[in-house]
Amino acid sequence: MTPPTAEETLRSRGIVLPPAPTPKGAYAPVVLHGGLAWVSGMLPLSEGKLLAKGLVGTEVPVEKAKEAARQAALNALAALRASLGSLDRVERVLRVGVYVASGPEFTTQPEVGNGASELLLEVFGEAGRHARAAIGTARLPLDTPVEVEMVVAVRP
Repeated sequence: MTPPTAEETLRSRGIVLPPAPTPKGAYAPVVLHGGLAWVSGMLPLSEGKLLAKGLVGTEVPVEKAKEAARQAALNALAALRASLGSLDRVERVLRVGVYVASGPEFTTQPEVGNGASELLLEVFGEAGRHARAAIGTARLPLDTPVEVEMVVAVRP
């Protein structure tokens, strides 16, 4: 028995991707090159609004930041689907970068990053297991608590 495809998994789990985000600057949401898809940093926008604002650990609780990382990853998948035509073209998620706007004493950025990583494992199974960097930073665009980028191997 073959495992379900990414698109089948989304349907069976009731995961609805948002509309693909449109760039607000001079960049592409996804760049395809040499069998790789480089997905630009995505914010946790839902219906045009950030899920939260501020620094994680002082203004945003960890659980809310983890939810925001999941939403940013959903937006990344939406951009990827728009570029590829189908998430079934994803061969493997290779790397994920999670940037966390962190309060001065906050050191559990990896826990926040799990919001994105757990979604990718849910959608792609073992092909969603990736290398990751979870990096604390002073502030992020629009005062978002989290931003997620990824590199994905794709099938022709």
